[in-house]
Amino acid sequence: MVSLMANMISNHLSEPQKEKLKAFLRHVGIEHEDWVRIVEYRECFAFIRGLHPERLDALEISGGGRWRQLGFRSFVTAEYPAYDVCEAVLDRQFDIIIADQVFEHLLWPYRAGRNVYAMLKTGGYFVIATPFLIKIHPAPVDCTRWTETGMKYFLAECGWDLDKIQTGSWGNRACVKANLGPHWAKRGPFGSLKNETLFPVTVWAFAQK
Repeated sequence: MVSLMANMISNHLSEPQKEKLKAFLRHVGIEHEDWVRIVEYRECFAFIRGLHPERLDALEISGGGRWRQLGFRSFVTAEYPAYDVCEAVLDRQFDIIIADQVFEHLLWPYRAGRNVYAMLKTGGYFVIATPFLIKIHPAPVDCTRWTETGMKYFLAECGWDLDKIQTGSWGNRACVKANLGPHWAKRGPFGSLKNETLFPVTVWAFAQK
């Protein structure tokens, strides 16, 4: 039943219809979102809402536009390969830059981190999320995994002060096992959101310049 609903959402409905169906599924306790991302989105969206996004100019790097719904003052997406964050900076600065499940795919993540730092206004935030206990998924390559500690020191090496970096993570063994197959697992009605700290599937950070 859950897979049937997922196929309907993915293949047969308009965008407004998809959102209505997703809202209904959440209401009855069924999450259509990828299980690995549910807590990440809850935590990251809550953090951003606390920053008053209507006052912020935002850049998302190689994203699907999901974050646009938070109501930023302006919202720009920069997509690979037209824009490669490892190679260049854009000709403007932003209050917030978002890289959701991107940095694990970069051949030169340190260069990319330095470029993000250069594109942030003073006081601005970098919101980054990457996988940890997740299978390799080339897009077009898959290179790197960070724990919370690794992420914090990676960002510090890129220029951020250690004391201005907040990290978080979520995962559990059931979610790890569910994603060993060829497709990304949806949470469905029974997927636990319990956090087992030794089994993170997703790691995120908020780094203020």
